[in-house]
Amino acid sequence: MTSVLTREQRAAYDRDGLVFARGLFDAEETDLLRRAMEEDPEIQRHSLGRADALGGTTRISLWNRAGDSVYGLAARCDRMVDTATDLIGEPVYHFQSKLTAKEPFTGGAWEWHQDYGYWYYNGCLRPSMFSCMIALDKTDRTNGCLQIVKGSHHLGRIDHVPVSDKQNAADPARMEQILKHHELVYCELEPGDAVFFHCNALHRSDQNRSPNRRYTLLICYNAISNDAYVREDDRSYVPLERVDDGAIKRAGLRFASGDKEHFASKPYVPDLSRAAG
Repeated sequence: MTSVLTREQRAAYDRDGLVFARGLFDAEETDLLRRAMEEDPEIQRHSLGRADALGGTTRISLWNRAGDSVYGLAARCDRMVDTATDLIGEPVYHFQSKLTAKEPFTGGAWEWHQDYGYWYYNGCLRPSMFSCMIALDKTDRTNGCLQIVKGSHHLGRIDHVPVSDKQNAADPARMEQILKHHELVYCELEPGDAVFFHCNALHRSDQNRSPNRRYTLLICYNAISNDAYVREDDRSYVPLERVDDGAIKRAGLRFASGDKEHFASKPYVPDLSRAAG
C-alpha cells in the first residue's frame, strides 16, 4: 500500500483534521476530470440547485457508486484507495462523490457543518469517514474556497439545525465559541490540488462573487466495517474494484454508462425535526 501522504502529513491529518496534497492529479488528468464535469450528459441531467440563506445557489451533481467513467476511475485508483485506507486505518469503500459548481457572481455559500452531521443519519455508527476535495478550477478566497476549522474534528459531532430545506448548519451559538478558540484555514487550491478532511471537521464556504468559476470534485470514503445500515439511502457497502493510477489517462474522456453511478435525484438533507422526535 502506497499512500500519497508522508508520515508528517499523516500526523498533521490526525492533529488538524485536514491535510493538503498538492498536484494529486496532474494537468492531463485534471483536464479530463474537468471536461467530464462540463460535458458528461449524466452530470448535466442530474444537476441540482442547492440554495443558501442569502439567495445564492451552488449546483451539485451527486452519485453513490464509482463506475467506469473517468471520475469513477479517479475514485477507484490506487493513489486514492491507498490514501483513504491509510487515513481511515482499515479497508474502505466509496461512499459518495459529487461535483460542486459555483458559477461566477451567483455561486452559493455553504453554512458551517460537519459531513458526519449528515452521514450520521445514513446509519454510519462512527466517524470513520472523510472527504477529498479536488480542485478543477483555481480555488481561492475570491470565488468561495473551502474553509475548515483546524482541529475541530476533535470536538465530536455537533448538533445541527435546519437553515433551509436544502441545508442544515452546525449550532450557531456553539460555532461562535468554537471560532474564538480554533484557527480557520482557507483551502486555496490550484487545479489538481486536493485537501483531505475528516468527516467531523467543521467547514463552510462563501458565495462566489468573482468573475471566476469554482468547480470542485469531492470523493468520500467510509470504512467497510462502518457500513451504513439505512439501506434506502443507497450509501451502503459495495466492493470497490481498484484500478492502477494509469487507468484515468488510458480511459480518456469516458462518461457515465447505464446506471452504474446511481446518481441522486435530490440533495440529501436529514429532516432533523423527525430525527429528534
